[in-house]
Amino acid sequence: MNNRSVEPSLPKVSLADLVLGFSKIAVASLGGGLSVWSRLVIVEQRRWMSDEEFLSGLTLCRVLPGANQINMAVYVGARLRGFPGVLSALLGLLFLPTCFIATIGIAYTHYHEVPALRSALRGATAASVGMTLAMGFQIGARYLTQKMALVFILAAFLAAGVLRWPLLPTLVVLMPLSIYLNWPRQSPANKEDSAP
Repeated sequence: MNNRSVEPSLPKVSLADLVLGFSKIAVASLGGGLSVWSRLVIVEQRRWMSDEEFLSGLTLCRVLPGANQINMAVYVGARLRGFPGVLSALLGLLFLPTCFIATIGIAYTHYHEVPALRSALRGATAASVGMTLAMGFQIGARYLTQKMALVFILAAFLAAGVLRWPLLPTLVVLMPLSIYLNWPRQSPANKEDSAP
């Protein structure tokens, strides 16, 4: 009998689906809210991951060096299709925005003094901040009822937000502690049941 835990089966995703999915994320999030659109496409629309898998991946991607969404594309692509999936997700995430931003950059150098353009950019910034806050509340709402999660939320806020400690030392202290305290443990009754 095999006692290894079996990972839930991953959805069958083609490389073209990865390119199209990440292209949708990239185009929809021009102007901001990339994490929000990533969650919407990956979790809600395509159902490639559960909310918890997405949040775990996003947390890992934010801790690692590099751009968060590039890391997320690598994470999702590798998880679903291996190395070809990584290339497909990166292609989808980067190709259209690169073309779009290059075109916008050329236009902006010629028309940056137009008041309507400045107003549009301010509006896009406000919308992206609102979407980011909405995603934070939507994903984080379930943790606001857990005492231990609230302790770590408050500790991180005080350390980084109020005391202005650097993020890396704050994470180095809080992450291992939170992992240790939240690590699943067998109850004594379960240990007796699993004994031969």
